[in-house]
Amino acid sequence: MKAIAGSEKPHQAIARQVSKVRDTWLPSLHRLCLRCSHKLEMRKKKRRKEVIMEKIIVALDAMGGDYAPEQTVQGAVNAVNSAEEIKVILVGKQDLIQAELAKYEYNSDSIEVVHAEEIIDMGDVPTAAIKNKKDSSLVVAMRLVRDGKADAVVSAGSTGAILVGGQLVVGRLKGIKRPPLAPFVPTTKGFSLLIDCGANVDARPEHLVQFAQMGSIYYENVMRKKNPTVGLLNIGTEEEKGNQLVKDTKPLLKECKGINYIGSIESREIVRGAADVIVCEAFVGNIVLKFFEGLALTMFDSLKQGLLSSLRTKIGTVLVKPALKGLKKQFDTSSQGGAPLLGLKGLVVKAHGNSTCKEIEIAIKQCVSFKKQGINEKIKESICD
Repeated sequence: MKAIAGSEKPHQAIARQVSKVRDTWLPSLHRLCLRCSHKLEMRKKKRRKEVIMEKIIVALDAMGGDYAPEQTVQGAVNAVNSAEEIKVILVGKQDLIQAELAKYEYNSDSIEVVHAEEIIDMGDVPTAAIKNKKDSSLVVAMRLVRDGKADAVVSAGSTGAILVGGQLVVGRLKGIKRPPLAPFVPTTKGFSLLIDCGANVDARPEHLVQFAQMGSIYYENVMRKKNPTVGLLNIGTEEEKGNQLVKDTKPLLKECKGINYIGSIESREIVRGAADVIVCEAFVGNIVLKFFEGLALTMFDSLKQGLLSSLRTKIGTVLVKPALKGLKKQFDTSSQGGAPLLGLKGLVVKAHGNSTCKEIEIAIKQCVSFKKQGINEKIKESICD
C-alpha cells in the first residue's frame, strides 16, 4: 500500500510521539525525582543530626563558689554557646540568675533555670546541711541527677557537702565502698590522675584497690591510653618502705587483675609523669594537690616579678615570652576542669571554690566526655558486677 504524499508512515508517527513524550515529560519527571531525592536526603540528615545532637544535660549549682552567681552563669553561657550538644540547668535563686543571664546572648533552649531558695555555705556542717537544707541549690541539682532529669552536676561549693550529697542524694553504685575524688594534675608528659585527693581520709587497703581500678578506667577512656600505669604514692620505692596502709595495699594491687601496677612512686616523681594513675588516701592526696597548686602559682608570680625587675630583663622577656606562655599553659592546674567523684550512680564534678567562668565552662564540658565514654557503665561492669 502506497503512502499518501506528505503523510507520515505509522512508525514515523510513533517515533514522533515518543520523541514528544521524551522531550516534554522526561525532564519534568527527572526534576520531580531529583526533588524527591533531595527531600529524602534532607530528612535523613535531619534525623542523623537529631541523633548526633542529643543534648547532654548538666545541672549547675549556680550559687556555689566564691564568685557565684556571676562567674557560674557566665561559664554556663560560654559552654552552651561553644557546644550545641550541651544543655545547662542553672539551679539557685531565680531572680539573681535571671539578672546575670540578661547580660548575655544564648540559645534559650540550651539554658533552663530551676529555683532553689537556700544556699549551703562553706561554714555549714556538711551532713547537717545536706539533710536540713533540702531546698538548697546543691541538693536540688543533685536530685535532678538522681531522678534522671540531668546527666551530671557541677558545683564549686563546699567540698564536704558535695561529698556527702553525692553519697546520700545521688547514691553509690552497688559494690563501690568509697567514692574518690580524682583530679588531673599536669606533668612533663601530659597529665596524671591523682586519686583520692579529698574524699576519704581514713581509707583502707581495699578502698585504695578500688581507687586504682576506677582511676584506670577513667584515665584510659578520657585520655585514650590503653593500659595506663598505676603507681602507689609512697615515701620511697623500696619494698619495705611505707606506713601500714601502704604496706597492706601493695600485695593487693599486685594481685589485682585489670590494672597495670608498676609499684611505689615518690612525690617528686609525680611532676615527671612517673605513673598515669597515682593512688593514695585523701589526706595525703589533698596535701599534694594543694602544694602543687600553691607552688605553681608562687613560681609563676616570682618569675614574673623577676622578669619585670629591670630594663634588661624586660627585653629578655620579649624573647622568651612564647616559651613562658607554653610552660604556663602546660602546668595550668585549671585546664582540666573539676574533679569527678567516681563510683556514684550519676556524675558529680567538684570545681575549685575560686573557679572563674573559664573553669566552670571546662568543668561542664568535662561532663560531656564522661558521658560519651560511658565511664559509669564501665565502672559498673568492671568492678560492681
